[in-house]
Amino acid sequence: MWKIILLSTIQSLFLAAGQVLLKLATQHIDKLSLTWAFFRSLLTTWSLLASGLCMVVGTALWLYILKHFDFSIAYPITSISYIFGMLAAIFIFHETVPTTRWIGVALIMGGVLLAAK
Repeated sequence: MWKIILLSTIQSLFLAAGQVLLKLATQHIDKLSLTWAFFRSLLTTWSLLASGLCMVVGTALWLYILKHFDFSIAYPITSISYIFGMLAAIFIFHETVPTTRWIGVALIMGGVLLAAK
């Protein structure tokens, strides 16, 4: 059981990092247009490229998890990414996260614990 929890946590970290980097990339990408300048800005935005790399690693881990563990256990455990998303909102994007959202995440994690047993 600990192996799937560890792998799912790492996989969720990579996917959450990919989403954070994608949000950071949107701050540096030019306005959407079908021009060479737009596509050049895509290819030269490091956070967009790093986001793609994180997504590829996270997806590769997910494929391994799906092959070796029951889906009914693996899928709920990925909900740990909600915690990583909330922490990123606070520490990277300097957002205020109300208590009600933390309660919601705690309820989801409680459900994950029930599903994992």
